[in-house]
Amino acid sequence: MKMQGRILKMLTELKSPVKYSLPMGDNLLEMNQWIGKSIQFVFTGEIYCLDCGRRTKKSFNQGFCYPCFQNSPMAAECIIKPELCRAHLGEGRDMDWERKHHLQDHYVYLAVSSGVKVGITRDTQVPTRWIDQGASYAVPIAKTPNRYLCGVIEVALKEYLSDRTAWQRMLKNDIAHVDLAAKRDEIVKLIPEECQQYVLSAEEVLNIEFPVNEYPTKVKSLSFDKTPVIEGRLMGIKGQYLLFEGGEVLNMRKHQAYVLEFAANEHEQGVGKELTLDF
Repeated sequence: MKMQGRILKMLTELKSPVKYSLPMGDNLLEMNQWIGKSIQFVFTGEIYCLDCGRRTKKSFNQGFCYPCFQNSPMAAECIIKPELCRAHLGEGRDMDWERKHHLQDHYVYLAVSSGVKVGITRDTQVPTRWIDQGASYAVPIAKTPNRYLCGVIEVALKEYLSDRTAWQRMLKNDIAHVDLAAKRDEIVKLIPEECQQYVLSAEEVLNIEFPVNEYPTKVKSLSFDKTPVIEGRLMGIKGQYLLFEGGEVLNMRKHQAYVLEFAANEHEQGVGKELTLDF
């Protein structure tokens, strides 16, 4: 079985375990069925910008050409640092885009991917954001009407909690076991007084199960920029990572906009079902 196309980050569906599909061109490649089987990806050398669609020699910020990295609202600094968002002041790289994405309800949340971390996401990205980060469990702790206010809360809480995931620990399933509801009750008291009106106190903790047959004890990150042919037995998927036998891992989101060729023997013995493509 073979397929080729420009990839985007894997799409997810909250099931037990999470269902993964990889967009390749106009097709969707269902990934769970290949767990336990040998697969191969080949980088063709082509990269097409996520925003303008033009071919670029190098990918910036997970899929943009350099001009779009400098000018696209999808690559603005406030994507990483929401406290810098100015959409609520009527300012931004593209106000139509800002109104659709940043002047919408956002959540501040606690999640456990390795240790407890604080993060934010747009309301429509729950639970997608948590799955993409490889969170084993997560809970919203505040809901605000725009991105900026979430950023204000996150900055205040970063004095007490990390806002980063230790990805190596996450992929080894070396995670903290925490009563996240109790942690929420403790941490919301530290939210600034002017933002206490946005606090949530009764949201349920969501547990997330990932399709992994075997977690690695050590991890080695792979990149198509250094290794254009990546192949091996797929042992699982967590976050946006493919986990291969022997501890090699591949971050698919990092390689958005790359044109890849996929190949696998669908008759190989392993864990999975026959391939189904959605056109």
